[in-house]
Amino acid sequence: MRYSRYFIPTVKETPSDAEVVSHQLMLRAGMIRKLAAGIYNYLPLGLRSIRKLENIVREEMNRAGAIEMLMPSVQPAELWQESGGWQFYGKELLRFKDRKEGDFCMGPTHEEVVTDMVRREVKSYRQMPVNFYQIQTKFRDEIRPRFGLMRGREFIMKDAYSFDVDSAAADLSYEKMFNAYMRIFERCGLNFRAVEADTGSIGGSSSHEFMVLADSGEDAIVSCDSCRYAANVEKAEVRPVSSGSGIEQQPLIKTATPDKKAISDVAAFLGCPVESTVKALVCTNGEGVFVMALLRGDHELNEIKLKNAMGWDEIRMATDEEILVASGAPVGFLGPVGIKTGLSVIADLALNAMANFVIGANETDQHYTGANIGRDFTPDRFLDLRNVVAGDACPRCESGRMEVWRGIEVGHVFKLGTKYSTALNATYLDADGKEQVIVMGCYGIGIGRTVAASIEQNHDENGIIFPIPIAPFHCSVVALNPAKDPQVLAKAEDIYRALESFGVEVLFDDRDERPGVKFKDNDLIGIPLRIVVGAKGLAEGKVELKKRSGGEMELLPIDEAVSAVRRMVHEAHSI
Repeated sequence: MRYSRYFIPTVKETPSDAEVVSHQLMLRAGMIRKLAAGIYNYLPLGLRSIRKLENIVREEMNRAGAIEMLMPSVQPAELWQESGGWQFYGKELLRFKDRKEGDFCMGPTHEEVVTDMVRREVKSYRQMPVNFYQIQTKFRDEIRPRFGLMRGREFIMKDAYSFDVDSAAADLSYEKMFNAYMRIFERCGLNFRAVEADTGSIGGSSSHEFMVLADSGEDAIVSCDSCRYAANVEKAEVRPVSSGSGIEQQPLIKTATPDKKAISDVAAFLGCPVESTVKALVCTNGEGVFVMALLRGDHELNEIKLKNAMGWDEIRMATDEEILVASGAPVGFLGPVGIKTGLSVIADLALNAMANFVIGANETDQHYTGANIGRDFTPDRFLDLRNVVAGDACPRCESGRMEVWRGIEVGHVFKLGTKYSTALNATYLDADGKEQVIVMGCYGIGIGRTVAASIEQNHDENGIIFPIPIAPFHCSVVALNPAKDPQVLAKAEDIYRALESFGVEVLFDDRDERPGVKFKDNDLIGIPLRIVVGAKGLAEGKVELKKRSGGEMELLPIDEAVSAVRRMVHEAHSI
């Protein structure tokens, strides 16, 4: 493709409304343009990267045995009402009426539609397993669309849905999709982790998120430095600690701590480490049920773990007034010793190893020192309630320690179970002629979000650094001062055609622009490889070959430069 005949409207200045790097660079590089809040035009350069990723996804879905189809964006309300999603989904579901006053929505996902299709067409165990996928536009009316393609309202998504006769078969389908996702993101040249995740509102028995590692990531994830264990912080497990029962117990003493409510202030006032304190937090499901959670003073409560342990649909911290009613104690001085009867007390596993700790005395300006479990109070349960922190022991292997990263979720796989098939009565007849409920899984990848996440991970002060597999072009050929030197233009054209004949996708910068302008534009749009053709180099029969990542530049004979580009492109696509 000749640059002079292509459409790449680059911008020098960073747009004021672009908050994250990928949004800034995709606008500056002429990849996208905003139409409305959270809705974007994909310009030619951006669309090329989108299509590259779609092709990788399609190849791996087909390889894993999934079957491509396409479902409507517009969905009838009846299906959502039948599944319960019409009431549950909230304002993110864009609802409207047609001319006959029928209720419809723009699909944010397609569980209802695909389950409806399967219940009509799949009647026998002989028709399963089956897995359908599509690459299609979704719409979610986000209250605060931001970050460009990272959190838009309209977006391109690959979603797949598996249907199996039982849980064991569904596990095999899940494993196939998990492995396919691993191959997809490896082929994209991304540094990522597959992490165990909470299933959230979509339900199901288990799930994994695929996280591209980037400092700008909204999600905190942890991974072991020794084994393959990785998890979202919401889901990450803590290894149980050994008991501290062998430590000699000190007497329980009520100690004045005037105006000292924060754990750090209490520890400083008493001259003890924060690790020897215990904090009490009261949470509620919003329906009149309360629980007191006990954690070591330097640990943070993981509300998702507590919510799941309690079997609640929602969770929040109790207000000061609610705490006083539920516990009979003032905020800042809460503790389990002598607490109001009826309030459930759950202790984090870390408290098993603690003895002689500091805890609230349920009186204003008072704390206990020398508190011990079993003698002074007994929790109703011990559970894993806290967030994992860097340096924690791995819960899976003996030698590993946990590392903390920031990540951008680009894919998610769920074991749905029978949530949707039960609600929509998707059943089949087994080998004995008995009716059984179909077991489902669902698997999504944000296409535009993955391209944006790649930019968040791969950029520098000059612009984007695309991995070869999803770069809009593999290589640029830059002719220096072509209008003044026809020989340079002719030789650059020869190189351009030679590379294309080998299957290399080339952006031929034949513009009559200053070299500095060309170099800046080429760096900005992130083409991985660049061959520069100039009169000085040609006098020696050589051209410059430069990698966008690392910036290494070599002066090579023309044939060697062409062969090197061909080899690097081939290697990148052979992963």
